[in-house]
Amino acid sequence: MSIFVSEPGRPVGTRLPEAFRARRVDDVTELTETRAINPGRSEATDSELQRAANAGRHRALEEYGAAAGEQREERPYLPVSRISSPTLYSVPATATVSEALSVMDEHQVNHLVITSGDNVAGLVDLRWLLGWLYEREASAMSESLVHIELPAFLTASPETDAHQLARLMLAHQLNAALVVNAKGAAAGIVTSTDYLRLYANAGRHEGIV
Repeated sequence: MSIFVSEPGRPVGTRLPEAFRARRVDDVTELTETRAINPGRSEATDSELQRAANAGRHRALEEYGAAAGEQREERPYLPVSRISSPTLYSVPATATVSEALSVMDEHQVNHLVITSGDNVAGLVDLRWLLGWLYEREASAMSESLVHIELPAFLTASPETDAHQLARLMLAHQLNAALVVNAKGAAAGIVTSTDYLRLYANAGRHEGIV
């Protein structure tokens, strides 16, 4: 049930954590659990959450807990594979910013996996790309992604607890996480929209009852 943070960096080689390195980025397939689940144990560290609180994000974390309607220790286990989308789009690190935006527009998606050869080299969203462009001249549209320091991104296993991942997404102020299977292949993505849909549905069921 691991959650990893990859620091900002250029898309040269793999930017996956050590546990997934030197493994190919295969075609996206149906998510499957990679090992037995222990719902009582999480590998995400409390130090991450403490640092987030110290950085002024404690309120966001508390609001997430309140929205869930349950105390952290009482929440039922929910694997990320239950709420993530297996649909992913990618571009090579050699692509330009313009090409990346075109792929997003063509497929109506807000996130792209950046690849370097057979490796995951980054995960970017539309808001970040537009913000990067805003700080530069118009000619930046032709800039190759390989020359850009891409943002940090989160990776999680399909069996990672979705509640714990949400806390880490809030702590790092990221609105998406890449799901990576046991073979180290990008297998899906979970976004803040998936969580909104989850809790909207939960609220609707409670209203019916």
